[in-house]
Amino acid sequence: MSRIALGPDDDPVAAIAALRDGAPVVALLGNPNVGKSSLFNRLTGLGVETAHYPGTTVTMNLGETLVASRTAIIVDLPGTYSLSDHAAESTVTRRALVDLRPDVAIVVVDATNLARNLYLVLQVVDLGAPLVVALNLVDEAERHGIDIDAVALAARIGAPVVPIIANVGEGVDAVLREALDVADERRTPDAFAYEPPFESVLGPVVAAAAGLAERPAEFTPRALALLLFEGAPDLLGTAAGIASVAGAAARARSASEAAFGEPPHVTLARERHGVAGSIAEEVTRVREGGPRRGPRDLWSFTTSPKTGVPLVVAVMALVFGFLFVVGDALSTGFSRLWAAFASPAIGGLIHAVAGTGTLAAILRWGLDAGIEASLSIGLPYILTFYVLLAVLEDSGYLNSLAFLTDRVMHRLGLHGRTLLPLVAAAGCSVPAILSVRDLPSKRERLIASTLIAMVPCSARTAVILGAVGHYIGWQPALGVFAVVFAIDIATGLGMNRLFPGHTGGLVMEMFRFRRPRLRGILTKAWAQFREFLFVATPIVIVGSLVVGTLYETGWLWKLAGPLSPVVVGWLGLPAIAGLTLVLGTLRKELALQLLVTMAVVTLGAGASDLSSFMTPTNLFVYALVNTLAVPCVSTITVLVRQHGWARTAAIVGFTVAVALLAGGVFARVLPALGWA
Repeated sequence: MSRIALGPDDDPVAAIAALRDGAPVVALLGNPNVGKSSLFNRLTGLGVETAHYPGTTVTMNLGETLVASRTAIIVDLPGTYSLSDHAAESTVTRRALVDLRPDVAIVVVDATNLARNLYLVLQVVDLGAPLVVALNLVDEAERHGIDIDAVALAARIGAPVVPIIANVGEGVDAVLREALDVADERRTPDAFAYEPPFESVLGPVVAAAAGLAERPAEFTPRALALLLFEGAPDLLGTAAGIASVAGAAARARSASEAAFGEPPHVTLARERHGVAGSIAEEVTRVREGGPRRGPRDLWSFTTSPKTGVPLVVAVMALVFGFLFVVGDALSTGFSRLWAAFASPAIGGLIHAVAGTGTLAAILRWGLDAGIEASLSIGLPYILTFYVLLAVLEDSGYLNSLAFLTDRVMHRLGLHGRTLLPLVAAAGCSVPAILSVRDLPSKRERLIASTLIAMVPCSARTAVILGAVGHYIGWQPALGVFAVVFAIDIATGLGMNRLFPGHTGGLVMEMFRFRRPRLRGILTKAWAQFREFLFVATPIVIVGSLVVGTLYETGWLWKLAGPLSPVVVGWLGLPAIAGLTLVLGTLRKELALQLLVTMAVVTLGAGASDLSSFMTPTNLFVYALVNTLAVPCVSTITVLVRQHGWARTAAIVGFTVAVALLAGGVFARVLPALGWA
C-alpha cells in the first residue's frame, strides 16, 4: 500500500519532493491504450493516490513500490501521443517531466504499433532524461505475426528495452530493476541527429544554449534548443537568463519556415516520425505467413455504421440483459443472506445500546436498512456492471464504440470518448461524474455532467423495473427508458447551442482487439467500484438516518400538504407518492421501498400491491419523474466537487424542471391514448 497521502488542495509535486529523500522517482508514460495502467497497477497494487496536476483538471496517479527493501515512487502520467501538442494530457506530462525531474522515465510502447509509439520515446530522448523502454504486448505482436528484436532496438535507442506483458505481470520486475539501475547511474541516451538540413538550422540554437552558465531544469544544450525551437512557454517561462537562446531560436524558426515551407513544429515532428519509422523498420520482422487473424478486420467491422450500429445494439442488449438477470439474482440472494445473518446481529447490537424506542428504530433505518440497501444495489448491479465494462474496455471494443459514435457526440457538444462516462453512468452516476474531470474544457464537463445526471443509474433502473416493469409490463418500462433517452438527446443538442464553443476532434489509433485477462478485469472493476463504495455508502447511511428520523417522529406525513398542488394537481399522483419522490434524493431506490411502506401504513396491507392504488399512468409518471428529477445526494456531492455550488444548483434545478414538465405532459397524454 502507498504511504502517499494527498488532500484535495495538496500539491503533488511538493508531496513527491518531500518523499524523495533516498527514494527514486519513476515516471510512467506512453500512448493511450498501451498497457501503462496495467503496469502501474502491477507495480503499486491498489495503494494509489489520484491527484490533479497543479493548475489543471487532468489527473496523474501516485504510488509506491518496494524492490529488494528499496522504496521507489511511481508517477503514472496521462496517456499522450506527444509531449509538444496543446492537449491537456500532453501539457501535464511534459510539465511533470520538467518539474519533477524524475530519476528515470519508463516509456511503455505497444509492440504491435512500434513506429507510432517510438515518436514519444524520441521526445523523451530529446529532453535528455534517463530512459527505459517497456516493450509491452509482445504476445499480441507475436499473435499477429510481428517479431521485435529488443536487443537491436535497445542499441538503436541507446537505452534498455525490456519486453513485458503487463496484464499478466511478465517482465514487470525486470523492467523496474532495469529502471532503478539506470536511475542510480543517471544514464541518458545519446541524442538523435536528424537530417542535415534541419540540423544546420538548429545548430546555432544549440551553440547559444551551450554558452549559458546555467540552464533551466538542468537541460542539456540540445534539449533546451529543441524546446525553444518547438515553442514551450509553459515550461520555460520568460527567464531573462535564456534571452540569448530564445533569440537564436526565433531566428531558427524563421529560417526553418523559409527553408521547409511549413511551421517549425511540423518540421521537427516530421524529422522525429522519420527516425521512428526507420528504427521500427530495422528491428521489426514480419513472420512468414503473416498474422494469425480472422478473414475480416474486426476494427472495420465494429466501426462501420452498417455493421457497427447493429453490433452496438446487440452488445448493449447483452450487457443489460446480463446485468438485470444476474444482478437481480445476486441482489435477491444478498438480501436473503443479510436478513438471515447481518440484520439480526445489527438489530441485537442496536437493542443492547439504544433499547427499543424511537432512537433504536432510527438507528435501524441507517445501520441496517441503509447499509443493506447500498450493498444490495452496489454489489449485484454496480460491481457487476463494472466487470462487464472492464471486459469491453480491455478487449478494445470501447475504443471502437467511441470512434463509431464520435460524429453523433459532436452534435451534443462532446466527442466520442465522452461516451464512456455516459455508459458508466448506467451503473452509478458517482464515478461517471468523477471521470468527466479529464475532459478538456469546462463547457464539455458541464454538458457531460448534466447528461450523466439524467442517465438512469442502476438504482433508478430498479425503480423503473419495480414500478413499471413489474406491474404494467416490460414494454412500458422500455417506454420510460426511451423517453429519458430522447430527453437526454434534446438536452445535449440544446446545451450545445446555448453554450457555443469548439469541441476537440477525436484522434485515435486503430487498436487491435485483445483477449481480456481475468485479473486485470477484476482489478479495474474493483478500483472503480471502491470509489462508489467509499463516496456513496456513507451518504446513503446518513440519508437513511434522516428518512428514519422523519418517519419515526411523524414529520414525514406533515410534508405531504405543501407538495399536493404539484404532486396531485400537476402530476396526478397520490400525495404520499410525492413524499417518496422528494426523499428519493437521499437514495433513489428508497423511493419505491418507501412508497410501499407508506401505502401500507396509510391504506392497509393490500396497498403493498402498487397497482391497487396507482393507475398505469401513475406508475409510468412516477418512474419517469424519479428518474429525471434531482440526482441522489451522492451525485450532488461529486457535482459540487467538480463544478461548485452555483453550477450544481443549475444542473439540479434543470433536472427538476424537466422532470416536472415531462411528468405533467405524460400524466395528460397517456389517458388520452387510452391508458387508465
